[in-house]
Amino acid sequence: MTTLHLTNARLIDPEAGTITQGSVTLAKGVIAAINGPKPKAATEIDCGNHHLAPGIVDIGVKIGEPGERHRESFRSAGLAAAAGGVTTLIARPDTAPAIDTPETLEFVTRRAAEASPVRIRHMAALTKGREGREMTEIGFLLDAGAIAFTDAFAVTQDAKVLSRAFTYARSLGALVIGHPQDPGLSKGAAATSGKFASLRGLPAVSPIAERMGLERDLALVEMTGVRYHADQITTARSLPALQSAKSAGLDVTAGTSIHHLTLNEIDLGDYRTFFKLTPPLRSEEDRLAMVEAVANGTIDCISSMHTPADEESKRLPFEDAAAGAVALETLLPAAMRLYHAGHIDLPTLFRALSTNPAKRLGLPQGRLAQGAPADLVLFDPDAPFLMDRFKLRSKSKNTPFDGQRMEGKVLATFVNGTQVHSA
Repeated sequence: MTTLHLTNARLIDPEAGTITQGSVTLAKGVIAAINGPKPKAATEIDCGNHHLAPGIVDIGVKIGEPGERHRESFRSAGLAAAAGGVTTLIARPDTAPAIDTPETLEFVTRRAAEASPVRIRHMAALTKGREGREMTEIGFLLDAGAIAFTDAFAVTQDAKVLSRAFTYARSLGALVIGHPQDPGLSKGAAATSGKFASLRGLPAVSPIAERMGLERDLALVEMTGVRYHADQITTARSLPALQSAKSAGLDVTAGTSIHHLTLNEIDLGDYRTFFKLTPPLRSEEDRLAMVEAVANGTIDCISSMHTPADEESKRLPFEDAAAGAVALETLLPAAMRLYHAGHIDLPTLFRALSTNPAKRLGLPQGRLAQGAPADLVLFDPDAPFLMDRFKLRSKSKNTPFDGQRMEGKVLATFVNGTQVHSA
């Protein structure tokens, strides 16, 4: 394994909240030194005074293996992640079949290791088939390498089933990731209720549905003591419940998607289905509230919620089209919008993109410190470019940023001390 000495870099330390000029030495898969001398046998890389930060740890990525490989494979997702500065992606279990047995988990783990240039860890389903009727063998799945448990967007309606799963997960120290949404109210919705959805004639859901789902989950967390992470908080009305749970000492964290931080419901104006997401895009007031919640730490993590969809499933009337967008390559440049707007500084952004997700999952990544894994991203936050969806490395091209002017370009990505992407 080659020793690399990265010089002339602006080092972003999310834990210290600082940006300093310096160098980083990578050896044997870890950060061997910061601002140390160049080892004799090391290969020197001049970073050109660009920013060097811990690689992004992305919770909640959908990959089409098994069952939907035409939408995304481990290889294409890994290449897209490397190009986007994502060094560890956490794959969702909403595959066909669902990742709900140790055998299926072992299969995808082996396939990911063979095909992807970046690290891939897998979540397993919380209930069998993600059907909400019977919990999975959480203990066996933990032994097989499951990093967390979730039914993704298939919200369990039976609170008794969920409470049993939470109790069992608590006894094993497992992390449960929930999707806060009342399934009855949100069924069939394509937009957030309000004047805009009414004018466009779109079936809509009230933001209260998210709060109801979150409060139900938090009540069960209080009852069982399980470790819990809400995958997407997208409305201001959910924040008081989240803040109250944290203040009460519950083991609760929360994330939000980059799309809900940078887009709002007005973007649905021309019925372009690339903007149809789960949950739907919210009001500008909600978007700004989410940005502030990330800045002050109420929301811990930012994720891509990468959801590939083929052309056939998107070229439909808005109500009927598949929900979701690809975002592995657009996550960082979209996050730069928050930085350039003056809402969030770079150390705070990378705390939400890298440090906090890694910490929540019990991973050693997400830090710029001696001895930490050598997973890094070198990027230029000011480099402008025009987003062309057909240049994305993902098999699916359903990005809402197609044709938009963006800033922030990944120059190089390092995983385990090896360069896996170069611009």
